[in-house]
Amino acid sequence: MTKLQMPSSWEAIALNDLAVLTIGGDWGKDADFDDPEFVSVLCIRGSEFRNWDSDKGSSASLRKVKKSSLEGRILVKGDILVEISGGGPEQPVGRTVLIDNSVLSFSKETPKICTNFLRLLRTTGNIDSNFLNQYLLFFYRTGKIRDYQGGSNNLRNLRFNDYLEIKIPLPPIYEQHRIVAKIEALFSELDKGIESFKTAREQLKIYRQALLKHAFSGKLTEQWRAENTGNLESAEALLQRIQTERQQRYQQQLKDWEQSKSPPAPLLQRGESGPSTGKENVTAATTPFITTDAVIPPFEKGGLGGISKPKPPKTPPPLTAEELAELPELPEGWVWVQLEALVSGIDQGWSPKCENFPASFEEWGVIKTTAVQHGKFLEEENKSLPTDLKPREQHELKEGDILITRAGPRVRVGVCCLVRKVRNNLMNCDKVYRIRSLEAVCSPDYLEAALNSPRILDDIEKIKSGINDSGVNLNQGAFLRLAIPYCSLTEQEFVLNELDRKLSITAQMDQNIESALQQAEALRQSILKKAFSGQLVPQEPNDEPASVLLERIRAEQTALSAQPKVAKNKRSKP
Repeated sequence: MTKLQMPSSWEAIALNDLAVLTIGGDWGKDADFDDPEFVSVLCIRGSEFRNWDSDKGSSASLRKVKKSSLEGRILVKGDILVEISGGGPEQPVGRTVLIDNSVLSFSKETPKICTNFLRLLRTTGNIDSNFLNQYLLFFYRTGKIRDYQGGSNNLRNLRFNDYLEIKIPLPPIYEQHRIVAKIEALFSELDKGIESFKTAREQLKIYRQALLKHAFSGKLTEQWRAENTGNLESAEALLQRIQTERQQRYQQQLKDWEQSKSPPAPLLQRGESGPSTGKENVTAATTPFITTDAVIPPFEKGGLGGISKPKPPKTPPPLTAEELAELPELPEGWVWVQLEALVSGIDQGWSPKCENFPASFEEWGVIKTTAVQHGKFLEEENKSLPTDLKPREQHELKEGDILITRAGPRVRVGVCCLVRKVRNNLMNCDKVYRIRSLEAVCSPDYLEAALNSPRILDDIEKIKSGINDSGVNLNQGAFLRLAIPYCSLTEQEFVLNELDRKLSITAQMDQNIESALQQAEALRQSILKKAFSGQLVPQEPNDEPASVLLERIRAEQTALSAQPKVAKNKRSKP
């Protein structure tokens, strides 16, 4: 951080010299702990910092602490809480919040303290604690706080004793008040603008969902159908087209089987497994690519050279009248079709013990579930396959594969994306389904968009199963029975073009909003930089200089240190 230039009437002082109390918090016992020496308190944690401006610590946890512990830790107006443990690679430790009347007014009868992951910083009465907190926030946002970090990547600790040595620009006390008032006025206007941008962003999310809903209910192409009334296929014709394509694929498979002299290894059926190398070390059940009866039928045992003979495709049972009654009515040229009828197969990958780093382009890797995002595939989210394990090439991902997460936390199950581009030697994992659309009747892009539409996502939510939200599963059979709104390939193309055109506009608007929010945060930091360099408010010649204020602060510190017993623990360790 560039050294701040200060007016001549200001002084620089170490944070440590402004504090009369720096003490760690106390997490205490559970709220139902029964002991007369313990009292109920509201314990503020680092998690309260996230929404501090709006909640002011109202979500603090009810705990019980010893009366003797409370006496030295009860929070009062003007206290500053410093985060000393937590954080991570993207969020350094060292955030601060100010205790004001709005914090203390919540549940007035219950005293407030902080957890032992925070440090209470109480200042001398000769400084505006709001001014000091604003400077500490400014210091944090500059990134300089990273120089005071310790610990691992996942859990950072603040080197608090070093932190107490940072220099604080100290204006005269009345100028401190004027600076705080100016900052609050400017931030109030800035926050109004930020709030309006965030509201606009939420409205864009709602619009995108409405757009997807209209796309797969026929409303988005209503005008197109009106202009092509004579060319629309009936529901019966669409279903017949799907059945014909399945039959033709079967005939081609049968012909290839009969003509092949050295056919490839057969596709395995549900529950079967391939030959073992003795080195797989698989930690979860592996299921090679499973063909559905809708398109690629299972194979008979025996036949040419032991290669299974294809079976004729079976027609998936039609949706019942009860099922159709629960679905929205579709316009002419549209029909509800089970997902199974539109795909050539489904499988899930495997789960060997992999290295905890991504595979290089020459190595085999297995994707993580985080590689699958709504409408986006992140191939870099993978783990390297150990060199002593033989890759299972039947699980290698190809362009055109559609991936759906099938197991994990509830919010991560049912996420779908189309693999539009992928490197070689990258395999699917066992927690992700892979399907392939019948491109002669259903566009992969159309199917991906349909599976990410609000109606289908709601249906997917209904078929998830699990004991709690941290671990749920997506049943394969129920997933393949999902009802998909289906139309002709020509109309599918028009749907996709309209979606692309409208969504690209919203994406640009979203980008503009994000740029505006970033500029607002940059402006916030610029305001603080001016504030702490003496450029935000004018200096008053009648103000008592900070040097006199500094003398009073030192006198106060000397008086405190001379007292035999002081509730002060400036160098205590967390």
